[in-house]
Amino acid sequence: MTWGNPYQPMTPRGAPWHPEGMLTLAHVSDIHIDDAPRSAERTRAVMRHLDRMPGPLDAVIVTGDIADHGAAEEYEIARELLDCGRPTIVCPGNHDDRAAFRKIMLGTEGDGPINQVLHLDGLTIALCDSSIPGRPEGLLEDETLAWLDTVLSAAPGVPALVGMHHPAAALGIPYVDGIGLREPERLEAVLERHPQVVAVLAGHAHTPASTWFAGRPLLVAPGVVNTALTPMETARRIPVDLDMPPQFSLHVLDGGRLATHTRPVL
Repeated sequence: MTWGNPYQPMTPRGAPWHPEGMLTLAHVSDIHIDDAPRSAERTRAVMRHLDRMPGPLDAVIVTGDIADHGAAEEYEIARELLDCGRPTIVCPGNHDDRAAFRKIMLGTEGDGPINQVLHLDGLTIALCDSSIPGRPEGLLEDETLAWLDTVLSAAPGVPALVGMHHPAAALGIPYVDGIGLREPERLEAVLERHPQVVAVLAGHAHTPASTWFAGRPLLVAPGVVNTALTPMETARRIPVDLDMPPQFSLHVLDGGRLATHTRPVL
């Protein structure tokens, strides 16, 4: 598996056609691996679906909440499940533990922000650590914002996707919006300096959603472990539906234009 390393061109199995300049990216989020089989089974179903797609898949992006309790054994399971043989970039979420995530998923030590960059042919993917240890809401630390500015400044002519766990704008789900990204204007200030950023990616909400942030699309991947509902769909304070199938987003970048598709895995 390639964890945040420069992309090496691959020939996908059974891929009959790959238009020049087009990139296809799977966006997976909120797998919440724990000690019960359900989350692993749902994650395995999504990864199996990706593996069986006949066309090209250039990278897999995973936007946080890899483990449900931040336990080492949860990351061991997650690492095996996410090892799909394609370039993969992963950031932590509010359920993750930085030290355990870094040690098991990346093979390094430390408890500081985990910021990752993946360079594809014609695209930079920068995933920021928006987690606050011990807190459900998110914040991009000064160190992270400086890192992001440096990454984007290094390739000003290359389209870029910037991602993190916490959405930087409200989605109309009060429970989720209450634990979203704090001080999003600090991120907006960085993005304003880098017009090559095509979109902002996020997870955390457990529902496919799209809105606008910093003059760009904000694209939220659905949750694998479950699906969150809007106030129109449920009166529960924590609006989670356990019966809907796992889902993922498929981003297609062609000539600087991004199109997003959401797919359930039945």
